[in-house]
Amino acid sequence: MLKINNLCADFQTDEGVKRLLDKVNLEIGPSETVALVGESGSGKSITALSILGLHEQDTVSCTGEVLFNGKNLLTEPEAELRRIRGNRIAMIFQEPMTSLNPVYPIGSQIIEPLMLHQGLSREKAGQQAIKLLARTMIPDPESRMASFPHQLSGGQRQRIMIAMALACRPDLLIADEPTTALDVTIQSRILKLLAELQKEFKMAVLLITHDLNMVGHIAEQVYIMTQGTIVEHGRTAEIFADPAHPYTRHLLNSVPHGEPPVKSKAATLIKIRDLKCYFPIKKGFFKRKIGEIKAVDGISLTIGEGMTYGIVGESGSGKSTLGMCLLRLNNCRGRIDYQGCDLLKLNNRRMRPLRRELQVVFQDPFSSLSPRLTIARIIGEGLEAHNIGKNRHERIEMVRESLIEVGLEADMDQRYPHEFSGGQRQRIAIARAICLKPKFIVLDEPTSALDMTIQAQIIELLQELQQKYNITYLFISHDLQVVRALADEVAVMKDGRVIESGPAHEIFSSPREEYTRILMSCAAESRAGKS
Repeated sequence: MLKINNLCADFQTDEGVKRLLDKVNLEIGPSETVALVGESGSGKSITALSILGLHEQDTVSCTGEVLFNGKNLLTEPEAELRRIRGNRIAMIFQEPMTSLNPVYPIGSQIIEPLMLHQGLSREKAGQQAIKLLARTMIPDPESRMASFPHQLSGGQRQRIMIAMALACRPDLLIADEPTTALDVTIQSRILKLLAELQKEFKMAVLLITHDLNMVGHIAEQVYIMTQGTIVEHGRTAEIFADPAHPYTRHLLNSVPHGEPPVKSKAATLIKIRDLKCYFPIKKGFFKRKIGEIKAVDGISLTIGEGMTYGIVGESGSGKSTLGMCLLRLNNCRGRIDYQGCDLLKLNNRRMRPLRRELQVVFQDPFSSLSPRLTIARIIGEGLEAHNIGKNRHERIEMVRESLIEVGLEADMDQRYPHEFSGGQRQRIAIARAICLKPKFIVLDEPTSALDMTIQAQIIELLQELQQKYNITYLFISHDLQVVRALADEVAVMKDGRVIESGPAHEIFSSPREEYTRILMSCAAESRAGKS
C-alpha cells in the first residue's frame, strides 16, 4: 500500500543545508501494522509529515519516492493531497492540545472531515461523531460534543484525536505517539480498539513511537531509525529477540526496570489528613451551582523525608490535583502538615518563603517554559524572587551550575526553549526546580512524553539529585514501570480517593484491591508484548 524509496529531506538553515532524512526505505502492506522506532530527533515524525506533505515547503525539500497505491505523493499537486489527507490517509498527532483548535468545540472538529470528505449533512455527521466518541470511550459523548479542548484531560484529548483520524475510515493511519498521554488501562483499551477498527476497516497502520512495549505488543514489522537513517528492520519478534545493530540493543536496554535501593525509615516531611478539593459544576445563564466534582476526596498520606512517594491511577483520578493541592495551587480543605506547620492555615505572605522549598516539574516542559525568555531568565527567575545570590553575576553562575548538574552545557543559558529537544527541555525544567535547593518536588508525569533512552537518563538524574540533596519526591505517573523503578512507597488513586497504599514492592507484588490488580494486569500485558 505504501512504499518509500530513498526518501531524503533537507532543511535550509542560515548556515547551509542540513540533512534530516537520508535514503529512507520503508514498506507497509494492506492491513499491516508497521512500527517506526527511534529516539527524539531521529527523524520519525519528519518521515510521517513527508508522506502527506505536511512539512514546511519553504524550508524542507524532499527527494525520492513516497508511493501510495502506486502514486508518488511527492509529485502530486496540493489539491490531490488535500483529497487524500484525512480521507485515504489520516494522522494522529503527538500533541493533541496543540493539534486541536482551541476556539472550536470538539464536536465541530470531528464533524468537519465527515462533511468535507464524506459529503454528510451536519446532522448525520453529528450522529456519526457521537458514535466515534463513544467508541473511543469518551464518557457522556453527547454532552462532550460541546466541550472545548481545554476542558478535557490529556488522555481524553488524545482519544478525540483518534476519533477524528478514524472518522473517514482511512486506508492508512499514521499514529504518531498515539498513547503517550494515556494511562495503562486506557492505553490497553485504545490499542484493542485500534486493532478492532484496523480489522473492520482493513486499515494499515504506521505506528511512530518510543514505547518499545507497545511495539512488541501490536506491530508485525519494525524499522529502527537514528539520525535520519534506518539502521535495522524486520519482523518485530526477531528484532527484539536478536537485535543486530548496537543502536537497537541500546534502545532495548533502556526500558525502565528494577527497583530503587531500600532506604532506612525517614522522618516525616509532609503529613496529609482528610484532604478535599471539590470543583463546582455550574449551569445556566446565572451559573448556578448544580453539583460538584470531587477531584480529591478525603485523602490521608504520610511522606517521609528523602523518599519518593509514587501516585498512580487512571486519567482523571485526581493525581495531578492532589499534587497541586500540596503546593497550595488549588483551593482545598483538610490539613497539610509540612515540618509541623499546617500549610492551609498560612496566608500568602507567610506561604511565599516556603515556595522555595516546595517546587514542581510539570508534565509538558514546552508549555511550562516561557517561549519569550532565555533559559538563564527562566531558571534565574526563582533566584531573583527569593533574593538568592548577592548580585546578577552570582545568580548567572548558579544558573549555569544547575544546567551542568542536569547534564546540559553551561553556555546553553542564552538559548530559548524552542531550540531544545523534549528531553533537554525536561532537564531545564528540573534545573529550574533544583536551582532553589528545595526539600520537596512534585513530579507530574515528568517522563511520559520522553523516549525510552531519555526516560532512563531522567530517572538516573532524579535518583542522583535525591541522593545528593536529600530531596523528597511526589512522583505522579501512569507509567507503572517508571514508578516501580523510582518509588519507595505507592498510593493508588481512583475517583479522587486513595484505595490502596503502602511500600512499593508490596503493592506491585501482591496488590489487595481489584482495581490495582487491573492496573498491574494491563501493565503486564504491555510488558508481555516486548517479550
